[in-house]
Amino acid sequence: MEIRDILPWDEKYFYDMVNKFYNSPAVDHKIPDSYAQRTFKLLMSSTPYARCFVAADENNIPRGYCLCSITWSNEAGGICVWIDELMVDEVMRGQGIGQMLIATVGEAYPNAARFRLEVTSANARAAKLYEGLGFNRLAYNQMVLEQPQP
Repeated sequence: MEIRDILPWDEKYFYDMVNKFYNSPAVDHKIPDSYAQRTFKLLMSSTPYARCFVAADENNIPRGYCLCSITWSNEAGGICVWIDELMVDEVMRGQGIGQMLIATVGEAYPNAARFRLEVTSANARAAKLYEGLGFNRLAYNQMVLEQPQP
Protein backbone atom coordinates (compact mmCIF):
# COMPACT_ATOMS: atom_id res chain seq x y z
CA MET A 1 0.00 0.00 0.00
CA GLU A 2 1.39 3.39 -0.99
CA ILE A 3 0.28 6.61 0.67
CA ARG A 4 0.45 9.59 -1.67
CA ASP A 5 -1.14 12.97 -2.27
CA ILE A 6 -4.42 12.94 -4.15
CA LEU A 7 -4.04 13.27 -7.92
CA PRO A 8 -6.37 14.57 -10.65
CA TRP A 9 -7.31 11.04 -11.78
CA ASP A 10 -8.54 10.24 -8.23
CA GLU A 11 -11.52 12.58 -8.71
CA LYS A 12 -14.24 9.93 -9.20
CA TYR A 13 -12.90 7.86 -6.31
CA PHE A 14 -12.85 10.95 -4.08
CA TYR A 15 -16.48 11.77 -4.86
CA ASP A 16 -17.56 8.16 -4.32
CA MET A 17 -15.74 7.89 -0.99
CA VAL A 18 -16.96 11.26 0.28
CA ASN A 19 -20.50 10.13 -0.50
CA LYS A 20 -19.94 6.88 1.43
CA PHE A 21 -18.31 8.80 4.30
CA TYR A 22 -21.27 11.17 4.66
CA ASN A 23 -23.70 8.26 4.58
CA SER A 24 -21.89 6.33 7.32
CA PRO A 25 -21.83 6.36 11.14
CA ALA A 26 -18.68 8.53 10.89
CA VAL A 27 -20.81 11.67 10.54
CA ASP A 28 -24.14 12.94 11.79
CA HIS A 29 -25.24 14.74 8.62
CA LYS A 30 -24.95 14.75 4.85
CA ILE A 31 -23.43 17.39 2.59
CA PRO A 32 -24.36 18.52 -0.92
CA ASP A 33 -22.32 16.95 -3.75
CA SER A 34 -21.17 20.45 -4.70
CA TYR A 35 -19.10 20.65 -1.49
CA ALA A 36 -16.98 17.64 -2.49
CA GLN A 37 -16.55 19.13 -5.95
CA ARG A 38 -15.37 22.42 -4.48
CA THR A 39 -13.03 20.59 -2.10
CA PHE A 40 -11.49 18.58 -4.93
CA LYS A 41 -10.99 21.74 -6.97
CA LEU A 42 -9.30 23.37 -3.97
CA LEU A 43 -7.05 20.34 -3.46
CA MET A 44 -5.94 20.55 -7.09
CA SER A 45 -5.00 24.23 -6.60
CA SER A 46 -2.08 23.50 -4.23
CA THR A 47 -3.68 25.37 -1.34
CA PRO A 48 -1.70 25.46 1.93
CA TYR A 49 -4.95 25.10 3.92
CA ALA A 50 -6.04 21.61 2.85
CA ARG A 51 -4.37 18.37 1.83
CA CYS A 52 -5.64 14.93 0.96
CA PHE A 53 -3.68 11.72 1.21
CA VAL A 54 -4.72 8.58 -0.66
CA ALA A 55 -3.86 4.98 0.16
CA ALA A 56 -3.35 3.24 -3.19
CA ASP A 57 -2.87 -0.49 -3.73
CA GLU A 58 -0.24 -2.14 -5.92
CA ASN A 59 -2.35 -1.30 -9.02
CA ASN A 60 -2.51 2.38 -7.94
CA ILE A 61 -6.21 1.98 -7.12
CA PRO A 62 -7.24 4.19 -4.20
CA ARG A 63 -8.44 2.23 -1.16
CA GLY A 64 -8.71 5.02 1.41
CA TYR A 65 -8.26 8.72 1.91
CA CYS A 66 -7.53 11.25 4.62
CA LEU A 67 -8.60 14.86 4.15
CA CYS A 68 -6.75 17.38 6.33
CA SER A 69 -7.39 21.04 7.11
CA ILE A 70 -4.41 23.10 8.23
CA THR A 71 -4.99 25.93 10.71
CA TRP A 72 -3.21 27.94 13.37
CA SER A 73 -4.28 27.31 16.96
CA ASN A 74 -3.47 29.76 19.71
CA GLU A 75 -4.72 27.17 22.21
CA ALA A 76 -2.20 24.63 20.90
CA GLY A 77 0.51 27.21 20.34
CA GLY A 78 1.06 26.45 16.68
CA ILE A 79 -0.13 24.67 13.59
CA CYS A 80 -3.15 22.43 14.08
CA VAL A 81 -3.80 19.69 11.56
CA TRP A 82 -7.46 18.71 11.52
CA ILE A 83 -7.98 15.21 10.24
CA ASP A 84 -11.29 16.24 8.76
CA GLU A 85 -12.20 12.98 7.03
CA LEU A 86 -10.67 9.52 7.13
CA MET A 87 -12.26 6.73 5.12
CA VAL A 88 -11.05 3.29 4.06
CA ASP A 89 -12.90 1.01 1.64
CA GLU A 90 -15.06 -1.31 3.69
CA VAL A 91 -13.46 -4.49 2.30
CA MET A 92 -9.98 -3.13 3.17
CA ARG A 93 -10.64 -2.24 6.81
CA GLY A 94 -8.67 -3.91 9.55
CA GLN A 95 -5.46 -3.99 7.49
CA GLY A 96 -3.78 -0.96 9.06
CA ILE A 97 -4.59 1.48 6.25
CA GLY A 98 -6.12 4.04 8.61
CA GLN A 99 -3.01 3.86 10.80
CA MET A 100 -0.80 4.31 7.74
CA LEU A 101 -2.78 7.38 6.65
CA ILE A 102 -2.55 8.98 10.09
CA ALA A 103 1.19 8.18 10.30
CA THR A 104 1.69 9.86 6.93
CA VAL A 105 -0.12 12.97 8.15
CA GLY A 106 2.22 13.08 11.16
CA GLU A 107 5.27 12.69 8.93
CA ALA A 108 4.02 15.41 6.57
CA TYR A 109 3.56 17.89 9.44
CA PRO A 110 6.34 17.07 11.94
CA ASN A 111 6.21 20.58 13.46
CA ALA A 112 2.46 20.62 14.05
CA ALA A 113 1.55 21.47 17.63
CA ARG A 114 -1.67 19.44 17.50
CA PHE A 115 -3.46 16.85 15.44
CA ARG A 116 -7.19 16.94 15.93
CA LEU A 117 -10.17 14.95 14.70
CA GLU A 118 -13.81 14.33 15.47
CA VAL A 119 -15.49 11.00 16.02
CA THR A 120 -19.20 10.29 16.48
CA SER A 121 -20.41 8.14 19.35
CA ALA A 122 -21.77 5.69 16.76
CA ASN A 123 -18.27 5.13 15.34
CA ALA A 124 -16.73 3.13 18.19
CA ARG A 125 -14.32 1.24 15.91
CA ALA A 126 -12.73 4.49 14.72
CA ALA A 127 -12.61 5.88 18.28
CA LYS A 128 -10.73 2.75 19.39
CA LEU A 129 -8.22 3.21 16.55
CA TYR A 130 -7.66 6.89 17.40
CA GLU A 131 -7.25 6.22 21.12
CA GLY A 132 -4.79 3.45 20.30
CA LEU A 133 -2.76 5.99 18.31
CA GLY A 134 -2.62 8.36 21.29
CA PHE A 135 -5.54 10.69 20.62
CA ASN A 136 -7.34 11.91 23.75
CA ARG A 137 -10.95 12.90 24.12
CA LEU A 138 -11.76 16.56 24.71
CA ALA A 139 -14.59 17.71 26.94
CA TYR A 140 -15.67 20.35 24.42
CA ASN A 141 -19.16 20.59 23.04
CA GLN A 142 -18.70 21.87 19.54
CA MET A 143 -21.02 24.48 18.09
CA VAL A 144 -21.34 25.65 14.50
CA LEU A 145 -22.96 28.48 12.62
CA GLU A 146 -23.58 27.32 9.07
CA GLN A 147 -23.52 29.87 6.26
CA PRO A 148 -25.26 29.18 2.92
CA GLN A 149 -22.80 28.02 0.28
CA PRO A 150 -23.25 28.21 -3.49
